[in-house]
Amino acid sequence: MTTLQPSAATARPRPAPPPASRGRRSWTGWGFVGPFVAVFALVFLAPIAYSVYLSLFRDRLIGGTTFVGLDNYQEALHDARLWAALGRVSLFLCVQVPIMLGIALLVALALDSGRLYGKSFFRISVFLPYAVPAVVATLMWGFMYGTRFGLVGDVDDALGVSLPDPLSPGLVLASIGNIVTWEFVGYNMLIFYAALRVIPHSLYEAAEIDGAGQFRVITAVKLPAIRGALVIATIFSVIGSFQLFNEPSVLQKLAPNAITTDYTPNYYTYSLSFSGQQHNYSATVAIVMGLITMVVAYVVQLRGMRKGA
Repeated sequence: MTTLQPSAATARPRPAPPPASRGRRSWTGWGFVGPFVAVFALVFLAPIAYSVYLSLFRDRLIGGTTFVGLDNYQEALHDARLWAALGRVSLFLCVQVPIMLGIALLVALALDSGRLYGKSFFRISVFLPYAVPAVVATLMWGFMYGTRFGLVGDVDDALGVSLPDPLSPGLVLASIGNIVTWEFVGYNMLIFYAALRVIPHSLYEAAEIDGAGQFRVITAVKLPAIRGALVIATIFSVIGSFQLFNEPSVLQKLAPNAITTDYTPNYYTYSLSFSGQQHNYSATVAIVMGLITMVVAYVVQLRGMRKGA
């Protein structure tokens, strides 16, 4: 019996590239990554670093800008206006986000079922409000909410009734929630619908063989398969709730008695910086809210992606 001997080309180890070649290769990689790193550092890291720097100082009437360390953060932790604003957006988050995502999920399931007549037109119609700028949408709804000049006022005059004022202090948060829901149902519907379209048909065939009905297919096949999309949409909605600014800032001109300049944390930060000229404390509030948002979003991600959740 003859044994195969390895050839010289196979047995000989490949020589290591010279150091100069390895150096050029590493610099080539940095050439591809460098533009992204530069833009990321310029538009993301640099503003955060500058905000942290501003938060460590305070502008005094006597002595000018002085270093105060963590005094601004201590003041923020005891700021009743900030925590009241945070409470409003937390209530907004707990009520509006489940309603908005629930409607978006129902619409996506209806589109995916294949039983909806005019599916393409319906999909575009639901998504269309997302294309409307937030300021325009808020102005449009704000004028419809008006009891003296808008749709509510016209209904009152036509029917001889007195409907509740949507811009009153007790209802304005719900009115803002209605605007945000109208704006973003289509966006979240598109996320859910795209996730539903990539579910393998073999799962549906297996469910059909097992005799599962439509409701069982939704709960046992579709919802588990799009859990990642549900988590992503929830995280985006949580971040958006804490960043609520356009709607209250626009409606404040129409309802000054209901919406104050500290109605939401972002509006409070804006007012501190541009109206109160408190740039250092404004940067502190922004950093505190950024940390709170990051923690809440991370908890939602852990809870949503946990196995068996």
